[in-house]
Amino acid sequence: MTGSALRYRRVLLKLSGEALMGAAGFGVDPGRLDRFAGELAQVAAAGVGLGLVVGGGNFLRGATLAGSGVDRVTGDQMGMLATVMNGLAMRDALRRRGCAARLYSAFGIESVCERYTRDQAVAALESGAVALFAGGTGNPFFTTDSAASLRAVEIGAEILFKATKVDGIYTADPLTDPSATRFDHLTYDEAVRRDLKVMDLTAILLCRDHGLPLRVFDAFAGGNLMRAVRGEDVGTLVDTGEGA
Repeated sequence: MTGSALRYRRVLLKLSGEALMGAAGFGVDPGRLDRFAGELAQVAAAGVGLGLVVGGGNFLRGATLAGSGVDRVTGDQMGMLATVMNGLAMRDALRRRGCAARLYSAFGIESVCERYTRDQAVAALESGAVALFAGGTGNPFFTTDSAASLRAVEIGAEILFKATKVDGIYTADPLTDPSATRFDHLTYDEAVRRDLKVMDLTAILLCRDHGLPLRVFDAFAGGNLMRAVRGEDVGTLVDTGEGA
């Protein structure tokens, strides 16, 4: 693909940890990992500055642990460590494909990966490397959705992509409600008013306040990431509505 075919030149992708899980229902499935790494490498090779935030739900969720009696702060810290494990796996998968990748953690774990700083991450993107952001925001009580919105704003991404298990945003959960219908476009204010659970409220408001568009699409339909980078209408677009 030539650079002229790209709609966006710098993007951030939020991928759930569950997307890496496979049929086992836990951990990282090598086939899933390699498949996603292939799509990321293809987009990076096309000249897109690509950042990635991966969740940790394939290992554990802090909020779930808290519900079972574990202290919430401790549970969230464990969840942050789970995102580092996923980041290590993705970095390795990208490098095996010959794609440069740098892994940054929001908290100090320098013997495993680099400590996140905005300037280093932007420099990595400008050099053609995929920048992987782990550790959430480094603070408890904030989700990886919030981390994705924050990092997208910090690195100057033109759009935030959220890859999920459904092909966009619906009026209700399409996996449980067959009457649910999909939106092609929403404003952030509409998403908040309808309480559509697109992302957590902190993430949505951060995107809205910084004019950062969000596109939600199916993670498992091959080629969707490249189509989204080209500006094709995959999934659901959420923006401020200005100029729409």
